[in-house]
Amino acid sequence: MVRFVIAALFTLIVNAALAGDLEDGLAAYIRKDYATALAKFRSAAQQGVADAQYNLGVMYEKGRGVAQDYGEAVRWYQMAAQQGYKEAQYNLGVMYDKGVGVAQDYKEAVRWYLLAAKQGDPDAQYNLALKYDKGQGVAQDYKEAVRWYRLAAKQGLAEAQNNLGVMYGLGQGVLQDHIRAHMWFNIAAITGKKNSVEGRDLTASKMTAQQIEQAQRMARECMSSNYTKCD
Repeated sequence: MVRFVIAALFTLIVNAALAGDLEDGLAAYIRKDYATALAKFRSAAQQGVADAQYNLGVMYEKGRGVAQDYGEAVRWYQMAAQQGYKEAQYNLGVMYDKGVGVAQDYKEAVRWYLLAAKQGDPDAQYNLALKYDKGQGVAQDYKEAVRWYRLAAKQGLAEAQNNLGVMYGLGQGVLQDHIRAHMWFNIAAITGKKNSVEGRDLTASKMTAQQIEQAQRMARECMSSNYTKCD
């Protein structure tokens, strides 16, 4: 089953507590006055405001109000990331992962994904799991992949839920368990990953009716508990 790296998040981060240039820049961006937004974000970013540094990186990455420039996007993301800004850390991970604006470097991608993942970013957790799963930038480690897939899955990320189903189905990093594989495939399908239906149905073909019923019951309990009762 193909596992994809998730593209960078381009959502601007709004922090109502901040005023001045950042606030003006956000207002300008919302009304699609990108030239003004760029100028306001730059002013705040140069004063060390991490939100503005991140948003400026977004604008360079998307080419909003300025010519698209991945290298400049990386530069501003790095400034925000070094202040612990998890969205910038995640985006840097993606840039290094794909070789966008920087030379492709899986080890550097892992470094940034890990920082964001430790702050609870589900996309970073998922992409970090992919790196352990594939052995890119780190030694292949299915147990570590499962650990990070599980953290992202319990935040409702359908891709992670699907891949956790794969790991249980194949017995990679965990004991092979068709009931739990079915459970996670089913949850992923409900959450919105349509091709998880194929994994669920293939797994079901190896199970008894009682096992399928148990897996469905577990999936309902997992989701109704907001992912606190999934094991």
